[in-house]
Amino acid sequence: MHQDVERILYTEEELKNRVRELGMQITADYRGKAPVLASVLRGSYIFMADLTRAIDLPISVDFMAVSSYGSGTASSGQVEIKKDLSDSIEGKDLLIVEDILDSGNTLYYLLDVLRARKPASVRICTLMDKPARRQKPIKADYVGFSIPDAFIVGYGLDYDEKYRNLPYVGVLKPSVYGG
Repeated sequence: MHQDVERILYTEEELKNRVRELGMQITADYRGKAPVLASVLRGSYIFMADLTRAIDLPISVDFMAVSSYGSGTASSGQVEIKKDLSDSIEGKDLLIVEDILDSGNTLYYLLDVLRARKPASVRICTLMDKPARRQKPIKADYVGFSIPDAFIVGYGLDYDEKYRNLPYVGVLKPSVYGG
């Protein structure tokens, strides 16, 4: 797997430090509240686990599975909810936890769906922000790293369900995905 990575963007240590910083910021911003963190599976599962441990508040967690990629490298623009939240978010402070904010199509759609459920507030926390690919007017409230327009893998991010278990975030060689 490592041989398929062109270069490492963020080391395991850099990820750990940035997640800790995000956790402290979220803790401060939500002081006195008990937010619901909703992870968008599958790519965010590692980030979500580390982030929840970095937040010093009474939180609850829930999960959604949403797809707009299939096995490709670019968003199809068609969003499908494959697994919905298990619990009601009405009147609760919701923090959506994403692995990467790319085109914005998925989160734009998801925000409409979730806001209709009347949460007290909705914010977005993304590990990676790729503004060069943005197609929808959407910004995250919490951003781990702003990244270049490259295909990245590791720390939960995948290509065709592979590379999620890399302990770092790296740029995948174009020869691997035909880019």
